Amino acid sequence: MQINNLLLKHYLKNVMFINGTSYAGKSTMVKMLADKYGLVHCGENYDCVPKNLISPKTHPNLCYFQTMGDWQEFVNRTPQEYNDWIIGTQRELVEFEIMHLISVSQTQKTVVDTNIPIDVLREVASYNQVAIMLSPQSMSVKKFFDRDDSDKIFLKGEIMKADNPEKTMQNFLNCMAEVNNKKAYEEFASSGFFTLVREDAEKDTKSEILNALSKHFGL
Repeated sequence: MQINNLLLKHYLKNVMFINGTSYAGKSTMVKMLADKYGLVHCGENYDCVPKNLISPKTHPNLCYFQTMGDWQEFVNRTPQEYNDWIIGTQRELVEFEIMHLISVSQTQKTVVDTNIPIDVLREVASYNQVAIMLSPQSMSVKKFFDRDDSDKIFLKGEIMKADNPEKTMQNFLNCMAEVNNKKAYEEFASSGFFTLVREDAEKDTKSEILNALSKHFGL
């Protein structure tokens, strides 16, 4: 069975989507918007997948953590392997995320830090429901481990356990560069959706960006 995109668009009408590159401020803005306007706050929706509905055969990318050898395998994949996994995971996640967003947004406006690809967003959301946030590739790589969230701390710890931590760290940063490569950046930049670019990592522009997003989303 296939669901008409017009139906999906109707049932997602209360959802505001923020997508873009790493270190552009997406998760910060989603939280600030949710707090200010009383919206349902959805982070990256990897936890919305019922584990009994996926398997390595049907969803190999979502099941990667079940099938990988260990964390050293994870941090030592080639940049191309890492990027292919990211893209594959995003594609496998789409239907789960859409169903989850429909379920939480029927009675309350919702804002989500999403990885739903641009081509899908064009089909299921209107212009005023989507914002793209971008940062230069150099910033997204250089600043990747500057954030003190638990995932980054854990990954850095695993990298430090490698036989050659310096080499492994450089490889992992190369993976981040590949995820945020020029082609991916340009796809976001030329999407036709409302776009904000973070040019300066040191300047605090949170209030300015929050106001711009609030206006765009009609809040």
